[in-house]
Amino acid sequence: MPVMSTYTLVLGGTGKTGRRIVARLQAQGVEVRVGSRSLPFDWYDATTWPGALEDVETAYISYFPDLVVEGAPERVGAFARLAASKGVRRLVLLSGRGEAEAQRAEQEVIAAGTEWTVVRCSWFAQNFSEAFLLDGVLAGEIALPAGDVPEPFVDAEDIADVATAALTQDGHHGEIYELTGPRALRFEEAAAEIAAAIGRELRFVSVPGEAFHAGMLSAGVPEDEAVLVSWLFREVLDGRNVEPQDGVRRALGRAPRDFGEYARVTAASGAWA
Repeated sequence: MPVMSTYTLVLGGTGKTGRRIVARLQAQGVEVRVGSRSLPFDWYDATTWPGALEDVETAYISYFPDLVVEGAPERVGAFARLAASKGVRRLVLLSGRGEAEAQRAEQEVIAAGTEWTVVRCSWFAQNFSEAFLLDGVLAGEIALPAGDVPEPFVDAEDIADVATAALTQDGHHGEIYELTGPRALRFEEAAAEIAAAIGRELRFVSVPGEAFHAGMLSAGVPEDEAVLVSWLFREVLDGRNVEPQDGVRRALGRAPRDFGEYARVTAASGAWA
């Protein structure tokens, strides 16, 4: 009889963390199934879930657009229970630091009956180069509703390293890893480090939340995405996540990447050219 293949399913496999995890798994020779709407996989259509889970042994769960949106914990829980019923052995959940709804989703995964690991993150350094802050960097001015509260930006490369280890290695079951960079920076300080890396001026301007939200809409950002980003600035960036955490070191035995290293590597890649 033919040997049945076993896959690692990576949901959100084309996103900032997912595509990095896919590349790492493939480099290790792991059979990967990329979960996206082209698989097809759709969080809002549960009929697409069983096919994605066929012959899957381990799975990385990244919920789009964010675990704080209405109904997300319930959908994640339903998916995790289905995964367990289909014989998936291990689940790794990308979660959010300081987000009550994200932690409800964590409990849903924990209760599903598989091995589990939670990877809690907040602001990605790559938001400056691969997401909504890129246009501001290219224009030479970042205008945000952020003041003096610092954030220990986490590098998506670290998230991918930790998630890949949790998917492929024993010893991570039952762990909740809070991932951050080694130091907290105000957005103004982060902009200054990027400016130093690219060798040109990059201004930071603090703006009212209402003006920021309106600016996103006028720039063509979808309403639901604008609401989510505005909520993150208003609620999560209030000091609750200011302290750097040791999740990278606990998971990998090394220090997390510094924001300055991220800025230098990204500048050298030409992403801000």
